[in-house]
Amino acid sequence: MAIMGKNICMVLIICSLLAAPALAGTNYMGGSPDLSAYISGTTEFSPGNESQITIVIKNTGINEYKLVQSGTTQDLADLPNTAKFLKVSLRPGDAPLVVKTDPQMLGDLKGGSSTTATFITKINTDAQGGTYILPLLLNYSYQDTFAQAGATEYIEYSYKTVAYTLDIPITVKHEVSIDVLSAEPEHLNAGTEGYLDLKINNTGSEDGTQAIVKITRNGNSPVIPVDNSVYIGDFPSGSTVSCRYKVAVSSSAEKQTYPVDVVVEYLNTEGDTVTSRSDTVGVPIGGKADFAIISAPAEMHPGNKEVISVEYKNTGDTAIYSAQSRISAVDPFSSSEDIAFIGNLQPGESRVVSYQVSVDRSATIKEYGLDSEIRYRDALDNTYISDIMKVNVNVTATKGLETIITNPIYLSILAAIIIGIAYVVYHRRNRKQ
Repeated sequence: MAIMGKNICMVLIICSLLAAPALAGTNYMGGSPDLSAYISGTTEFSPGNESQITIVIKNTGINEYKLVQSGTTQDLADLPNTAKFLKVSLRPGDAPLVVKTDPQMLGDLKGGSSTTATFITKINTDAQGGTYILPLLLNYSYQDTFAQAGATEYIEYSYKTVAYTLDIPITVKHEVSIDVLSAEPEHLNAGTEGYLDLKINNTGSEDGTQAIVKITRNGNSPVIPVDNSVYIGDFPSGSTVSCRYKVAVSSSAEKQTYPVDVVVEYLNTEGDTVTSRSDTVGVPIGGKADFAIISAPAEMHPGNKEVISVEYKNTGDTAIYSAQSRISAVDPFSSSEDIAFIGNLQPGESRVVSYQVSVDRSATIKEYGLDSEIRYRDALDNTYISDIMKVNVNVTATKGLETIITNPIYLSILAAIIIGIAYVVYHRRNRKQ
């Protein structure tokens, strides 16, 4: 019945056109755009990746009726199956991704032709594998009807606006995806070795087998793995594992947090060896061991041999163990006891040690700096030597009686005087007898 009504309508239109004056013309009496869309290239994407999705939009709409008739003006305007002012927008729908590209204007899309639109998307790092539908929103207009008044050259066109949605299916791959929940350092200070404890969660939808958790240096980070692989075996989706690594820290490191990269190498369900997306985690590093001499300069006189006291302080951020200090006595100094035992020092703690030092009689009156260093062990029993420090010694001139006592010339003269006096006294007593 509907078909019969449609045929009757078309007959009436044709008859009305036949009644018009005899002017040659061609018009399309029916039709509309028919749009479809699909992804060009792969439809599989990995969690955590940023990808370009290129969508092909195709117009297969046709013009249903073509009328070549005298009495109408030739229609050179839009065809009914042309999608005009086509605008496309991609939405994430329920898919675990973000669409970073704004809606795109593609212009007019004629029947029998196609065009493309490219969208930048970012799959969530914890996306679960599976098939998802992305809604593609289409907005356009097309020529719906036209009318010509009598035998005039003017034609009135009527356009219809269309908005509808196409489903674009994509597949998110099943993969192991990692999230480092914590990174705990143990004895990690600048210039030392220590341990790093990691707790790692599989946030992906893949159950990894024969899994190995690896850590790698991030760029020029001062945190350098010594042992970089831990075998964990099965790594089911949603599970958490703990791993321990030995790492070294460059002496150039400061007291701050530095990055290290973590990946998991595993066998997937197809038996292929796969490496997960890396996760970067910050590792807190303490400052290096450092020391200072906080005692006042020692006082000595030329020709003296004295025990001097030196106070060393641990000004660093880490404890030291079994420490020994050493002083380097150079001309005009000498020492028979130039090594002292300090023991253990916690950060901020200090200790006083003693050295036996002699200074030559010919020493210039001035302040001297004697080199000193500390040899110590860290918590892992590794041996280190500190930077050179200066033990200040003031060599000053003797005064008063001390000048005579410490000067050999004066002592010789004094001895001669004493001997002379003793000789005179002895002879006087002999004469009296």
